[in-house]
Amino acid sequence: MERREEILAEARLFVREQLGSDTTGHDWWHVERVTNLARRLAGLVEADAYVCELAALLHDVADYKIAGDEATGLRRVSDWLEDRHVADVVSKPVLEIIATLSFAGGNQPPMRTLEGQVVQDADRLDAIGAIGIARAFAFGGSRGRTLYDPEQPPSTYASKEAYHKSNSSTINHFYEKLLWLKDRMNTAPARQLAEERHRYLETFLDEFLEEWQGHR
Repeated sequence: MERREEILAEARLFVREQLGSDTTGHDWWHVERVTNLARRLAGLVEADAYVCELAALLHDVADYKIAGDEATGLRRVSDWLEDRHVADVVSKPVLEIIATLSFAGGNQPPMRTLEGQVVQDADRLDAIGAIGIARAFAFGGSRGRTLYDPEQPPSTYASKEAYHKSNSSTINHFYEKLLWLKDRMNTAPARQLAEERHRYLETFLDEFLEEWQGHR
């Protein structure tokens, strides 16, 4: 148990070093929120809390948006785990979770393990509600995306590559991803938490569009 706590502490330091200056909404505080949610959900559904917490801590170090591409990011995490002699029984499920976590335009296969479902739910919960709205605009601004263009309708994506290349407006991102997440939660506790956050998204969009059209 002591070694687990040592690994988790080292992971926190590593992630803060990697993501501490991020301004895209994938910063250390996002990771901390996801980790706290993953730990909470793991306890509610009796998943392996250590695997969930370690995967949640490391998940955005491997994100293509941060690392540049998925292979480089996964190798960075794999090397980190190997350097600390994390047992295969832990490192393999952690890497599998990280490799299959992202939304990718809705084109990823379902999470295979309960631990994967927990971490994915925690990450998705942080993409909706008030924090999700703030993160969406932070990311859109970091990529030079327009706030909203009523002449550019939301898109659907046939592949994760097409989703990754999209330069759609931030408001479109709500319709292309965020509003889908409530019904894509894996676990019952996450579905309950997602209900209120989803309603907040809908309220925000209603107000935004009313103001945009000059009705308020």
